[in-house]
Amino acid sequence: MLKATAIACGLAAMGVGLSVSAQAADVAPAALIIAQGGLGDGSWNDTANAGFQAGLKNTGIEGRPIESKDVAAQGEEIMRRAADGGFGLVISLEWIHGEPMEKLAVDYPEANWVIMNQTRKGDNVASVVFGEHEGSYLAGALAAQVTTDESIKGINGKPIIGVIGGVKAPGIDKFIVGYIQGAKAINPDIEVKVAYSDSFGDPAKGQQMAKAMFDEGADIVYQVAGGTGIGIIEAAKAAGAYAIGVDTDQDGMAPGNVLTSMIKRVDVAVEDIINNYADGKFPGGEVMDFGLAQNGVALSDMKHTKDMIPAAYVEKVEAMKAEIIDGKIEVWDVSTQGYPDFFQ
Repeated sequence: MLKATAIACGLAAMGVGLSVSAQAADVAPAALIIAQGGLGDGSWNDTANAGFQAGLKNTGIEGRPIESKDVAAQGEEIMRRAADGGFGLVISLEWIHGEPMEKLAVDYPEANWVIMNQTRKGDNVASVVFGEHEGSYLAGALAAQVTTDESIKGINGKPIIGVIGGVKAPGIDKFIVGYIQGAKAINPDIEVKVAYSDSFGDPAKGQQMAKAMFDEGADIVYQVAGGTGIGIIEAAKAAGAYAIGVDTDQDGMAPGNVLTSMIKRVDVAVEDIINNYADGKFPGGEVMDFGLAQNGVALSDMKHTKDMIPAAYVEKVEAMKAEIIDGKIEVWDVSTQGYPDFFQ
């Protein structure tokens, strides 16, 4: 039986608001540790939490998302207190938590641990990896075709596009490198401007940085910056240019000014994990792969922009998708291959 005070008291010391009622079922509750940027980012965290809530509803087990003012620095403490407090499943959305989680899994063998976007060892650790590089490759290929077509409203004809990441780290550069590779597969001479906001929760900074890229000749900017990306999309709308959304379908945030979104189905992954956990089938020691072949990543349906784009561009992207799935196109994966010569 889980006592609410055991969890609430342990996490309150870190400024984490959490209350869990007594657990009536046999399955210990689940925790979802929210990454930098927090809930309300309209992207990674919100999408994962939607799957988390769906999983709790489907299974009837209890659980709570956990937010912290400094989730990166407090990672080990947050996860340790969650395990001490009786959570039987701890899912972290924060990249930086991978190393401490691998160590904590040894100290807490009865708990089940899940890390996103990387592979970690442990019989009680499930690693979830996505094909962000594959989906981003398609986004880059689409952007490279569109950026030189002046028949499309808001396009200046210059072979210049951009991308803004939240931080410079392998988990973010996996998107960026795939995007650049896809763009250069269409046009080897295209210029891809790259910048980092150093924040996942600063829309004002994102708007300022994207405006600078638009002023420098880019007409399409890919946002890989969580909540900061909301400002990037706003900048595209203000400039009459285009953004590319990330993680969830953000096309509706600025209809007609979001060219497409590179969707990561983290909600599906989280819900699947909770379902398996509740059924006593937690995938400990396994690596769960959600790439193009598994429909774990995809471009949005582009319902607001598809009619503006020549069908040949979309068909080219679909052909590239098939070639990636068939292994004819190999997309560089920073998380397993390190950094390529074309991006250092």
